Amino acid sequence: MDPTAVSIALMKTRLLPGDAPGAIEAAAAALGRGELVAFPTDTVYGLAAGHDHVRKLYVAKDRSAEKRIPVLLSDVTNLEASAIVSPAARALALRYWPGPLTLVLVAPRRGTLAFRVPANDLARRLIALSGGGLPVTSANRSGEPETHTAAEVLEQLDGCIALVLDGGPALGSGLASTIVDCTSEPIRILRQGAISAADIAATIAGTVAA
Repeated sequence: MDPTAVSIALMKTRLLPGDAPGAIEAAAAALGRGELVAFPTDTVYGLAAGHDHVRKLYVAKDRSAEKRIPVLLSDVTNLEASAIVSPAARALALRYWPGPLTLVLVAPRRGTLAFRVPANDLARRLIALSGGGLPVTSANRSGEPETHTAAEVLEQLDGCIALVLDGGPALGSGLASTIVDCTSEPIRILRQGAISAADIAATIAGTVAA
């Protein structure tokens, strides 16, 4: 089915301070109702949906149906329940998560997916309350600049999503995450970002030596 074959009714987007009492619980409840929620990560603001409502992300962003949505996890321990994890992938996850490392793995019944644990406490708390893993993409319309504040999210997506958790600026290091394809041996670096190829290689070499 075409992921864009779903409509989203225009709504007034709510803005909640991330540190307000009950704010994260309200965001998790919204996700449970099938609504879209934006929140800060360690790089940019992300836009999440429950696993049964991923198609709404494509509509809100006007995103190409060919682009898969990454999954953010609340903790490295949730990876084993989400994907087939090789020794190399496990070593990389234990070394660099939470942080700017994205692992591409085979997920049973879902094909190939990218996974990451963000180094942002608010994000991980929301993901944990939502079952430990959420489909998350950048909170901007496709082709538009990525968003680093709640105000920037509203400029692009007000009326298309239910809620924005304002956790302050999401500035990060200015570098994208390093993407590593762990679906075959040897692993392949698809994009070098904040973690260097040399560091990745050293971690893998330590796994082989062990």
